[in-house]
Amino acid sequence: MKKVFAVVGILLGVIAGAQTPKTLLWKISGNGLQAPSYLFGTIHMTCDATLKSKVLQALDNTEQLCLELDMDDSQMQLEVLKHMYMKNNVRLDSLLTPDEFKSLDVYLKKNLGMSAKMLNRVQPLFITSMLYPKLLACTSQSIESALMQVSKAQSEEVIGLESVEEQMNAFNAIPYKDQVKDLYAMSQKNTELDKAETDKLTKLYQEEDIEGLYHYMNEVENKTYAKFEDDLLVKRNKNWQERIPKIIQAKTTFIGVGAAHLGGKNGVIQLLKELGYKVEPVL
Repeated sequence: MKKVFAVVGILLGVIAGAQTPKTLLWKISGNGLQAPSYLFGTIHMTCDATLKSKVLQALDNTEQLCLELDMDDSQMQLEVLKHMYMKNNVRLDSLLTPDEFKSLDVYLKKNLGMSAKMLNRVQPLFITSMLYPKLLACTSQSIESALMQVSKAQSEEVIGLESVEEQMNAFNAIPYKDQVKDLYAMSQKNTELDKAETDKLTKLYQEEDIEGLYHYMNEVENKTYAKFEDDLLVKRNKNWQERIPKIIQAKTTFIGVGAAHLGGKNGVIQLLKELGYKVEPVL
């Protein structure tokens, strides 16, 4: 699978420990909380964004929704678009050989209806995110949007764990040469194989199989993700470790973040436990 940032930017996948329960929903309690909050792993593009009854119940039991970004902010997409282009006049054709650029151009015309020249200054990660829906055998749906629909129906506030600037800085830590390497590799790969990998990942997510997702991603993930894991996951998780307690102490909250942030020794689950919270799987 390729790294993906789709408008609101965010990551797919899971880093999990051994014998992790098959669930994406975790209850946060203890450490002085008057009532529990919930932590949920999302996937940003899927064929079926139907929320399970336990998720709906957790949303009903909480007073607000907290996502990675405040997706209810009318200015959010404008803020994201400010980061769309490469800095210092860097262009795709300066990062690729003439033959590679020509090959990418053919691929982009076929899959996006746009030439590489039209996208020459766009960050490769953004182009990758534009291509990702093409790998789904359906019209793409968003778990975050489904969560927001429920919160709006309950007249609850939507907030964010970080700013667009902070999230973009994490992705900008990946040099353009690494971004374009992944984009070009995607253009050279068998599209049907990419689709099969995406279908498998989606299936594992729907089964809430965190451990299965972890092992599968290790099989198909490119090396760039691991290379910049500290910027993409670890640093952000530790920032959230400081922010989440203030949020859940003030108001019961349903927290939805990319499933990649949940597990592992530097995952949000473990970091909250280190603060003294009881974090239990909701099966």
